[in-house]
Parts: sequence; structure tokens; C-alpha cells
Amino acid sequence: MSDGLDENYAKAYDGKAGFGKSPALVLIDFVEGYFDPDCDLYADVDDALASALRVREAAHRAGIPVILTNVVYHLTAINGGRFFEKASPLRYFLEGSPMGDWPKGLEPTEDELIISKQYPSAFFGTSLASTLTSLGVDNVILTGLTTSGCVRASCVDAMSHGFITTVVREACGDRHEAPHEANLFDMQAKYADVVSEEEIITHLHGLNPQ
Repeated sequence: MSDGLDENYAKAYDGKAGFGKSPALVLIDFVEGYFDPDCDLYADVDDALASALRVREAAHRAGIPVILTNVVYHLTAINGGRFFEKASPLRYFLEGSPMGDWPKGLEPTEDELIISKQYPSAFFGTSLASTLTSLGVDNVILTGLTTSGCVRASCVDAMSHGFITTVVREACGDRHEAPHEANLFDMQAKYADVVSEEEIITHLHGLNPQ
């Protein structure tokens, strides 16, 4: 245990997944609650949204699928399960709450798919995996909120479903830098390639330059 962190992990986890041939972009839970200072969920993540919007623009230019996720519960929270019981801020995502609305700049377009979920992963209990498979997608590019929660859960499930998984560092955000960086580090080590915004945009431009 005397090695430095990077040196220690490099001995066991130093692989690179690379990019696939047919990617899709997923924007996880960019909703108003994380941007409203009066909401318990507020996380000061405007920079992450700005980065995700730039990646989204590149994805549309490349002609790849773009999926947005949100969290929506029945007004009685009957479909919230243990997650709703544990995480009290999820009350902001009861159906019809303005905290579950899309923030300014992220109004969905007609060709974007919206996946509503009740649990952290974008894959758990949703049709996302089967939809991506039917589209021939082999590479899932993840952006979103929060890094230590729904992004990480979606990352593990994306890999577990057999997708090459890419996480865009600047396009993910969390309420504190420590869990943000720790989870990016762990995803890079074990489940995905964590890449910069510049790297993923360059890759997307190369798929179908316009």
C-alpha cells in the first residue's frame, strides 16, 4: 500500500476500451433541480451542462442517437421503492414537479429519445439496453448528473450489457469535487474510458463530418 495511487492502480487496471463503430450519446438527469439554488439537489453544475450541450451538438452533427433521461415518480411514490425511501431529495421528482423539468438550453428535440426512470441507472427497469441494441449501437457515451450516482450506476450497467462505455469528464458533475473525482477515477480504472470533451468531439466529428 506504499505505492502512489496511479502507480498502484496501473499494476492491475491500465486497460483502454477505445471507441466503437456505432455510438450513442446519453445525457443523464440534466434536470432543473440540480440548477435551482433553492432546491436540496442544487449542485452548481452549469459547466457540466454547457459541456454536455456542446457534445450533444457534435452528436447531432454526426447523426448518432441522442437519449435524455429523467427521473419521474407517481404522485404517491408507489414506484419509488427503497431508493425513494433512502434518498429524500427524490421527492422533487414526483410527477409534475418543476424540479424535474429540463433546464434552459436542454429542450429535447423531436429526434431525441426520452427515457424516464425510477432508479439510478439509465438501464435498470427501462428499455434503454434493448433500444440501443436494436439500433446497432456498440458504444455508449455518457454525460450527466451526478457523477457518483446515476452516471456511475449507468456506466456499470452499460458495460455489463456489453457496450463499450465512454464517460465525458467535463460533461459530468456532482455536488462535491471529492466524489466526482473519485468516481471518475474508478470508472476509468474498471468500467469505461473517461475522456475529455475535446477528445469526444473530435471523435464524433470524424464519424460523419459536416
